[in-house]
Amino acid sequence: MRLLALLCLLAFAARVNAASPEQHYLDLRDRYIAKFSKAKESDETSRQHDAALSELTGILRGFVGPVTIKGLPADGKSNVDTLFKEDIGFGHLDGLGFATEGDKQQAVVTTTSLLKHWLREHGKDGMPQEIDAAFRSDRFYYQAIQDAAFAKYAELPITKPASVSAAVAVLGVRGNGDLKGPPHEIDVVAIRGDKVYFLAASGAVKTAEIAACEKIWKQMMARKVPQDSMAREDQAMDAYTKCFAREAPSQSWFAATVRKAQSQLEQLPLR
Repeated sequence: MRLLALLCLLAFAARVNAASPEQHYLDLRDRYIAKFSKAKESDETSRQHDAALSELTGILRGFVGPVTIKGLPADGKSNVDTLFKEDIGFGHLDGLGFATEGDKQQAVVTTTSLLKHWLREHGKDGMPQEIDAAFRSDRFYYQAIQDAAFAKYAELPITKPASVSAAVAVLGVRGNGDLKGPPHEIDVVAIRGDKVYFLAASGAVKTAEIAACEKIWKQMMARKVPQDSMAREDQAMDAYTKCFAREAPSQSWFAATVRKAQSQLEQLPLR
């Protein structure tokens, strides 16, 4: 019996040791989420929460490794900034987060394993499950960082470095209110090996309204169907951004916007 018990113990220990660093991180993260989502607000709870985020940051640094992104602080912290399920912003992309003053530029560095797990967690919210499809969806850019919505206006045709397996750049508007207007944020995401790099820059470029798309917007908003004003605005916004994506390449500002996206990609440590 003692031999059998010892063998069972060794088998269990082997399974624990075989767990990937990412799985160790996820297990700990989920335990903390369960703990804090049931906890009462207090100074002690806040202290424990900060300590938990610090611990998770340490684990992320261990397997993400050192990261140097031009123009951003050297030390990243957990991009998951709350472990309380009811908090606004809960569920950001797991990874190391970096930001400039005022969040004008924000980056997240993670692994493909964590990215795939995160996509599965958000599948119920309509998140595409294929990585390439996710990178081309406004849902990814909305839910990965910050607490503000994101409207994708166009994809930008950047040149993918030979060292990366995927690179996507999008132009859009981020905010908590009206998302209609000249887009000024460029978000770039790339995969090199098993590392995923995401860099968002607000106020990165100056664009302009497109007359043909404004006309479509007004026509859609003038319709009587659907009667629900929010549904009508959603449909108008969808038609407006689709028009913008079609017309953007012919605009005078587009070439400069693509160059800006390319330079943003080159900020990342992809070589």
